[in-house]
Amino acid sequence: MRALAGALLVALAGAAAQAQEFTTLKGHGGPIMGIAVDDAGRVATASFDNSVGVWTGRAPDWLEGHEAAVNTVLAVGGLLLSGGDDYTVRLWGEAPRVLGTHLGKVTSLAVRDGVVASGSWDGTVGLWPLEGAGRRLEAPGGVNAVAFGEGALYAATSTGQLMRYDLATDQALPVISHGFGINEVIVTPDWIAYGAVDGGTRVIDHDGAEIADFTLDRRPILSMAYDAGTHSLAVGDGQGYIMIVDTADWTIARDFRATRQGPVWALAFSPDGATIWAGGLDDVAYGWPVASLDAFDPGITGERSFLQDPETMSNGERQFMRKCSICHALTPGPSRKAGPTLHGVFGRAAGAVPGYIYSPTLDGSDIVWTDQTIDALFDEGPDHYIPGSKMPMQVISGAQDRADLIAFLRSASTETKE
Repeated sequence: MRALAGALLVALAGAAAQAQEFTTLKGHGGPIMGIAVDDAGRVATASFDNSVGVWTGRAPDWLEGHEAAVNTVLAVGGLLLSGGDDYTVRLWGEAPRVLGTHLGKVTSLAVRDGVVASGSWDGTVGLWPLEGAGRRLEAPGGVNAVAFGEGALYAATSTGQLMRYDLATDQALPVISHGFGINEVIVTPDWIAYGAVDGGTRVIDHDGAEIADFTLDRRPILSMAYDAGTHSLAVGDGQGYIMIVDTADWTIARDFRATRQGPVWALAFSPDGATIWAGGLDDVAYGWPVASLDAFDPGITGERSFLQDPETMSNGERQFMRKCSICHALTPGPSRKAGPTLHGVFGRAAGAVPGYIYSPTLDGSDIVWTDQTIDALFDEGPDHYIPGSKMPMQVISGAQDRADLIAFLRSASTETKE
């Protein structure tokens, strides 16, 4: 991993050459939660599969280290950083390391003058110098987005307040109170754009006065990106649209249906503003040429297994698809999903799949997966049955539902699959 990370600035080359055509970057084992493009056009992706993808053309290299889903990635000025559900901010390079730690999931990152800012659902903003000790500033609610301004740091919060922190004094003042949670914020010298849970998409000046309102009947706003060279502000929402606003005259230049179903969780422009990169429920990052967006059909399918028609599946398969499939494969061999493969799970000791990085609580565990232990896992929930594990809370309250899941797993996990 160190050799890979140390060669990062060289190995990332290639995505810029794809800038004028529709492009897909395939290889992750879960939804794409974050995308970043550096000044050379190099693409990095953050995924639910616990990894950061680094793309040389369409051949990915993987940066592993997060112990849970990676929500955000930042590539700027030769730095590559990521933050995830494991509460950590990670700096990748010659010697990858944890730069800072929160008490809740890390949602967003920004950097300026050698200081990395992170937003977290623990209700704080982290300030982490690349050299030296960091600190956390209190916020009124979970922090969904952070952005630097002139002498200040802005934080968008789940309580609907956009906060401004004076970096000289750490004093915090609200810029606006929206009334619904604010998920995204973009800060420029002349204006601030923000997107909210209720679909609010507004542009204000630095004193909070409204400049423009692009709120449509689509919610929530989940992603934003800005390219200063083309004056383009991209906005992604929960209904699968990417709206592109021309900030030179405050008009909607494009309004593109990017997904057949599901949200647009991640957006980033290429350095020349010619390509918009996006991610959602698919295990794929997509790059569209902005100038011809209207010529494309939706690219992100959103056709995840847990969204399949329940009438087409047995009850056991339905339980697996809804509760397990986003994290676990049933096929033998390595998997890029967030959890280890369940192939051959019956009779296997917990924490025993080669090559998978388990939480300390499962290393050397005496649990063996049987009908009884799997039943107990979903009856009590992983947070009670194996406290401290990376497995998210999943409870199946019905005894028959658990029995049907176990029967399906016993059949599907022992089949030979290519």
